[in-house]
Amino acid sequence: MNGPDVQGEFKIIFTGPMGAGKTTAIAAISEITPIQTEAPNTDRISHAKASTTVGFDYGRITLADGQVVRLYGTPGQARYRFMWEILGRGAAGVIVLVDAQQPGALVQMDSFVDAFAPLVPPGAIVVGVGRTGEPGAPSSDAFAARLQARGIVAPVLSIDARQLADVRLMVQTLACVLAAGAEAGAA
Repeated sequence: MNGPDVQGEFKIIFTGPMGAGKTTAIAAISEITPIQTEAPNTDRISHAKASTTVGFDYGRITLADGQVVRLYGTPGQARYRFMWEILGRGAAGVIVLVDAQQPGALVQMDSFVDAFAPLVPPGAIVVGVGRTGEPGAPSSDAFAARLQARGIVAPVLSIDARQLADVRLMVQTLACVLAAGAEAGAA
């Protein structure tokens, strides 16, 4: 299992397609003003948002025990995939964010889980699904069932990336998954 890469520090990756809420989630929970590498969005056909991450987002939180968690958000567009591998190196775990209302959201989740699963310890993945309550959007249960059908065990949470409590829940859930993995590895 990937442990602290620097004494008492862990790295968590937030990933997912463009518009899933990665930048927003990091901004909601970071104790520092996040570093963002935003550029004008040139893919307005896919998303109407004005800007998109082209390098990475960075934030940080300090846990009650003093451990520092470094938060990295990846670009969501496949053309920046080289950044996924760079940012994924040494990560303790990954949070995959998906917007349930986007066309092909289930397939998008699959592609990000497939891209990041080899970069983190086995099972160190949490999926956060936004906008599940919108008409026509798949439920979080549909995302969990899809993972289960593929033999992947990962918590799936219905979230709002703008809400600190939801982002905190995803991070805490990942911490629990990592702790369970560490205990299983020690047994």
